[in-house]
Amino acid sequence: MDTGISETISPSSTLAADHEHAILSRTTTSTTKHHHQHTHQAPPPCTARLQASQEERPFNLNQFVEETHTTNEPTVLYLAYGSNLSIEKFRGARGIEPLSQINVIVPSLRLTFDLPGIPYLEPCFANSAKRDPENGSTREESGGLTRKRGYRKDEWHKGMVGVVYEVTAKDYAHIIATEGGGSTYADVLVDCHPFVSSDVHVPVEQHPTTPSFKAHTLFAPATLPGERPPKDGGRLQRPRSSYAQASARYLKLITDGAAELGLPNEYQQYLLSIRPYRITTYKQRAGMLLFSVMWVPFFLLLFALGRMFQDKNGIAPPWLAKLTATIFKAVWTSYDNVFEPAFGDGERTIGDDVGVLGDGANTRVYNTDLEKMAG
Repeated sequence: MDTGISETISPSSTLAADHEHAILSRTTTSTTKHHHQHTHQAPPPCTARLQASQEERPFNLNQFVEETHTTNEPTVLYLAYGSNLSIEKFRGARGIEPLSQINVIVPSLRLTFDLPGIPYLEPCFANSAKRDPENGSTREESGGLTRKRGYRKDEWHKGMVGVVYEVTAKDYAHIIATEGGGSTYADVLVDCHPFVSSDVHVPVEQHPTTPSFKAHTLFAPATLPGERPPKDGGRLQRPRSSYAQASARYLKLITDGAAELGLPNEYQQYLLSIRPYRITTYKQRAGMLLFSVMWVPFFLLLFALGRMFQDKNGIAPPWLAKLTATIFKAVWTSYDNVFEPAFGDGERTIGDDVGVLGDGANTRVYNTDLEKMAG
């Protein structure tokens, strides 16, 4: 899923499933019942498969997708987090049927919400970032949550919690395509540790003690300060990576998925503590309606063109990639220069920061400490 609007995004990242699912769920009425269609869980992977993962290497995503039908890769161990925890999303909307699955903690990664979405509608989506396992929180008395002031989404200071699915090579290629292809993301191998117990009441270990295995995941790193965004690929970035709040719809996919998978209660409580973006003023609501009228038709057009012109692997052609990037830049330019000043914040709930009063507050002039007091 950040220097104002001088960013670049992946050619097909904005056609990713999160964006399309979000828009279509708000603009259409569906009678399809996704939830609980697939309530069973796959068995855990066999020991031999986990041991074999230690010999694997990261994939070149574009090459992997191209060679899906001829690859000798029998199965892929894929680390899922964010909305891919949800049965509705992963098995329902994406149609993936895992061969096996196991809940894990990943000390080298942390959960972030820094992939920009659509102002007023879906401000941001989940992502992962590197984490130093040695410098994580050691405050075991307060679990994985820190009590210092800051955004609630940043309060988890143990490793990333997720699920590793064993999927076919064809299904992994489908995941790559629906996440935006190989331009936004890189395939990385990370060490995953199964939990010591399946009991959800057992706390998450700060330093996991179970034997690790390796799993592939899709990693979309941010451009570091002072670095130039890549000419081809990369992703859209916002100036403050933790500022935006995800929608209630999106957060529900994550919390529902965590409950369905039986992730530790400690982690589920953290997810439930994250505040969603809410429209709290008439000006914001007017801005959302006007923004939707102005931009949603373009998104629907992009989704339709993507389905019409994508190749057999689900990748959009270069001309559509450029069109998509141009439209998304225009979306955020219009928000920063017109909608936010005129109608109010489309990334974060007005009033969620201590000391902010009323809908006339200018969310761009909070001081640093006040900005970070709410989640």
